[in-house]
Amino acid sequence: MKYILVTGGVISGIGKGIIASSVGTILKSCGLHVTAIKIDPYINIDAGTFSPYEHVVPHITDAIQEWVMKQARVPVDDDEVEPQVCVIELGGTVGDIESMPFVEAFRQFQFKVKRENFCNIHVSLIPQPSTTGEQKTKPTQNSVRELRGLGLSPDLIMCRCANALENAVKEKISMFCHVEPEQVICVHDVSSIYKVPLLLEDQGVVGYFSRRLDMHIEGRPRKMLAKWKEMADRLLEHCSIALVGKYTKFSDSYASVIKALEHSALAISHKLDVKYVDSADLEPGMLQEDPVRYHEAWQKLCSADDFYFCNILDANSTEFDPESKHPVVIDMPEHNPGQMGGTMRLGKRRTIFKTTNSVLRKLYGDVEYVDERHRHRFEVNPELIGHFEEKGLHFVGQDVEGERMEVIELDDHPYFVGVQYHPEFTSRPIKPSPPYFGLLLASAGKLPGFLQKGCRLSPR
Repeated sequence: MKYILVTGGVISGIGKGIIASSVGTILKSCGLHVTAIKIDPYINIDAGTFSPYEHVVPHITDAIQEWVMKQARVPVDDDEVEPQVCVIELGGTVGDIESMPFVEAFRQFQFKVKRENFCNIHVSLIPQPSTTGEQKTKPTQNSVRELRGLGLSPDLIMCRCANALENAVKEKISMFCHVEPEQVICVHDVSSIYKVPLLLEDQGVVGYFSRRLDMHIEGRPRKMLAKWKEMADRLLEHCSIALVGKYTKFSDSYASVIKALEHSALAISHKLDVKYVDSADLEPGMLQEDPVRYHEAWQKLCSADDFYFCNILDANSTEFDPESKHPVVIDMPEHNPGQMGGTMRLGKRRTIFKTTNSVLRKLYGDVEYVDERHRHRFEVNPELIGHFEEKGLHFVGQDVEGERMEVIELDDHPYFVGVQYHPEFTSRPIKPSPPYFGLLLASAGKLPGFLQKGCRLSPR
């Protein structure tokens, strides 16, 4: 097993995830079996119940190493072959208190797995102040020095910069960070993040990994990168989608949803424009507190094509009002409110389509069932199913036992679809998630034609 650790310095949100994904893409394109791990440096009994605005602090290095080694060997490809390479993205910024136990775990880990099986990519920032226009290397020098002080030495320094790195700057980083010039990689801003794998491949990253990790890698990546290039170079129209959420101040809070929307937009040659609406701004109390925010939020929401009314007065969820007289959403019978994470319905579950006339079934390729990932502890109140269906809202997908409602569709609507599972978790750039893909097709006015053609896009 070969391990590639991606760390970051200077600022958070520098692009470690994109670098990790791009490295994985080019290695997979070379014919290798590749897996990936994303570590958010929070130590908590159930970090999945965190608000994105929360942070927690420390412990346990041995457990971290054991978990990484175990998880790295889980097959992720359809052929069930054990991965050969594991790309690990360590979240946060080197020097942050919450990431310290993880950095220490990997300092020990590099010796446990041996040098030829471990390398470190450090992603750093090269700012270019407008006052001088000069690319500055000092933040990177300081970040690398801090990383070395913690016991990790970068094998590749990937420099995030607005413009292509000047040769003199690259040589300066090489000299003062104690690496060869070929180990300094320029990752400047590009028009699409899907061009980043091509950028890395052009700078000889594949050859470096082949030598450094003693791997036999094909000379150049296979046809897969050609698809990426074609996808990244498309002429794009714009498509606007409104996203109503609880944590819209941080776009990363809904990263998987945004990526699924982007994948779907790319598939129809559109550029995604997301309009975030904070759900708190829609509440009646906001009208008194900040009328401008209240009206702006409702204006964005009312620009949607349609609304759906069931005429259930005081409809609510038991999550918000346990004593609600009309609980449309209820907690699952086996759920124990005293243990938030332990009783969630988690992981891959099967959904059976109950009709052949479902839009979502057609988008999935007219299959009888789908396996998608779940993460929830609330469900639709089964006592109200008849009431919903009288109004034209049909539950076209259910779980294997027929007890849980998994997919709903509304009659006579361009695209009104709801699912209990999280389809964004299985979306990929070249294979978008069908529910999200349907939304983008409908938004662009292409869904009816797509369905008539047997769910096939034009060659373009």
